[in-house]
Amino acid sequence: MLFWLGCAAFALTILISVSLHELGHMITGKRFGMKVTKYFVGFGPTIFSFHRGETEYGLKLIPLGGFCKIVGMTPQDDDVAPEDQHRAMWRFPVWKRTVVMAAGSITHFMLALIGAWVMAWAIGLPNMDLPRTAAEERAAPAMVRVADCLLTSLTDTATECKPGVGSAASGPAAAAGLKTGDVITRVGATPVANYGQLTDAIRAAPTGPTVFEYTRDGQTAQATINLISAERRPIDDPSGPITTVAVAGISRTTDQPAVIHYNGLSAIPASGEYNWFLVENSMRAMARIPEKIPALWNSITGDERDPDTPISVIGASRIGGEALERGVPEVFWGVFISLNVFIGLFNLLPLLPVDGGHIAIAWFEALRSRLYRLLRRPDPGRVDYYKLMPLTYAVILIGGAFTLLTATADIINPITIFP
Repeated sequence: MLFWLGCAAFALTILISVSLHELGHMITGKRFGMKVTKYFVGFGPTIFSFHRGETEYGLKLIPLGGFCKIVGMTPQDDDVAPEDQHRAMWRFPVWKRTVVMAAGSITHFMLALIGAWVMAWAIGLPNMDLPRTAAEERAAPAMVRVADCLLTSLTDTATECKPGVGSAASGPAAAAGLKTGDVITRVGATPVANYGQLTDAIRAAPTGPTVFEYTRDGQTAQATINLISAERRPIDDPSGPITTVAVAGISRTTDQPAVIHYNGLSAIPASGEYNWFLVENSMRAMARIPEKIPALWNSITGDERDPDTPISVIGASRIGGEALERGVPEVFWGVFISLNVFIGLFNLLPLLPVDGGHIAIAWFEALRSRLYRLLRRPDPGRVDYYKLMPLTYAVILIGGAFTLLTATADIINPITIFP
């Protein structure tokens, strides 16, 4: 029950954020004197509506977003009464149109900042100094977690590691007296400065007794570890060929906290830093969407779901439900914040029909008009949106197909954050 309540709660937060997105358009449009005739939450049949001034407000049956209607968004719109021609959106200065169209994304960014600020002092934010990429992990200090048991064969799918059962063997480092938290400084004759050098040195070493130098509680010590052979893939290529290498039964760890708590004041810069991190990663994620499509399709046809593939509102809601069910609200709010950042950036893409497409056209018109004035040529006027309709329909078709693909994958083979 808690899972479904969490799913519903997360879906509601998304609906509210999208409704606030449209509210941003409406408020800024009204402030500049544009005529806003409708503001609705949801789509489809109207449940109820009422008028306040010149605007109709209401709720529709399908809770999948919302919209506001600003008259005269393009010169081709025929919804502008003769007495409202001066209030048509396309007639306003380009900076005002930019503010109105960007207000939706700005609203998402504000929600993300506010959410991160609340999360920072109430729950805590992820430690941004922890390694998050393979390169950062290699450059991290060679502090290790020591395993009592390890599987030497990659084909061994045992869920529990017991020495002597299957390919399971006792951990060589544990047997030699190493403990979790030790920092390795030398493997044999090879000095070690980071975790990448440590793994390289171990894999390059022959099996058998090897002297490890390490520090523990500020004290330097040595231990002789009897390295054993095991099947492993390349560290930088998890899908690479399997080879037999020397292993010690250790992995990377850190003494840094995974979550940092802040007070109300220190949470301000921390929330900004966290959101900028999300902006950078969202931009990288958008750039990688095309290469993730085959993995999404394969997850529908039976392959294991890649946790790095995009998710839909359905998938995000499921993760929100799991988070509340398992008592980890930080995951719930983290996904909500990330989703707002992603939606805000996506809406600024210079493609119709999203807001960024209208902004791009407005500035193209302004720059083109200025160029023509410098060349002492007649102003070419406004862009004909009808000529852009094929491209707009193509974007809608591709976007709709991608949304359907992610939603289907989230239903058939969803990403789960807990085993």
